[in-house]
Amino acid sequence: MLFRIAQSDTPASSEITPRSTYADRRRLMLTGALAAPWLAGLPARTHAAGAAKLAGRASPLSTTEKPTSYKDATSYNNFFEFGTEKEDPARMASILKTRPWTVAVEGEVLKPRSFGIDDLLKLAPMEERVYRLRCVEGWSMVIPWVGYPLAELIRRVEPTGNAKYVEFITLADKAQMPGLWSSVLDWPYAEGLRLDEAMHPLTLLTLGIYGEVLPNQNGAPVRVVVPWKYGFKSGKSIVKIRFTENQPVSSWTRAAPHEYGFYSNVNPDVPHPRWSQATERRIGEDGFRQKKRKTLPFNGYGDQVSSLYAGMDLRKFF
Repeated sequence: MLFRIAQSDTPASSEITPRSTYADRRRLMLTGALAAPWLAGLPARTHAAGAAKLAGRASPLSTTEKPTSYKDATSYNNFFEFGTEKEDPARMASILKTRPWTVAVEGEVLKPRSFGIDDLLKLAPMEERVYRLRCVEGWSMVIPWVGYPLAELIRRVEPTGNAKYVEFITLADKAQMPGLWSSVLDWPYAEGLRLDEAMHPLTLLTLGIYGEVLPNQNGAPVRVVVPWKYGFKSGKSIVKIRFTENQPVSSWTRAAPHEYGFYSNVNPDVPHPRWSQATERRIGEDGFRQKKRKTLPFNGYGDQVSSLYAGMDLRKFF
């Protein structure tokens, strides 16, 4: 066995690992450790509640468009807490523990309280609503969501007269979410709606998709779905709902206010600073000759929601 004998107590500068590299290696090691269950063979759709059925009655608010396949809807996701690549959430989110789970409701309400996940599952009759989902990046899906109007929860906590907005806070746990080591956003993830938007019948407190409980990568165990807005407005893995008098600052608005406005209604006439919003690519329709779809105002839900914005300049309030 050979031994290398140091000639000096002070290492050469070329042998010193930069602090940034050391930090990156630590994050990589942590990510690898967190991914171990997946690497051992856990399927991406597995989570604490398994693939339990979550039946909901069909809703007349559903679109008649063909749903995106379950495989595409659960393998192509934006969920930056688990990584910035579309495949990251399906690979990494199986380690998320969704039970026990509590959603605290606070702020400008007369009856603040905490809801366990079983409380939420029993709060109101479930519906299956087939909604379009439009991402700000230019792609879309059609997903059968299972849940009930968020208004059902809101009425139970009785907002005060000062409540004008509703803020949603997502879980931020570095032990379960390796994406939190990234500085791409300030954590925890926060989104918000005006109270009348949150109370609108289309706004869904969502606990499942395709007749099953939510897979982790799709925002388990509870998220909101706001179908006329870009997808990032629909907060996932919610742990806190806060009613406020003042407009909350959303995570993406804080990160890039010139690119992501508070309202973020789907508007083909307001381009993102770096790309057009006039057309979209429907996931699953990726054939060579498949044309992009024309993006619809309010994602096709204009008849139901345009009155919420009567008199507003939707270019200014984008």
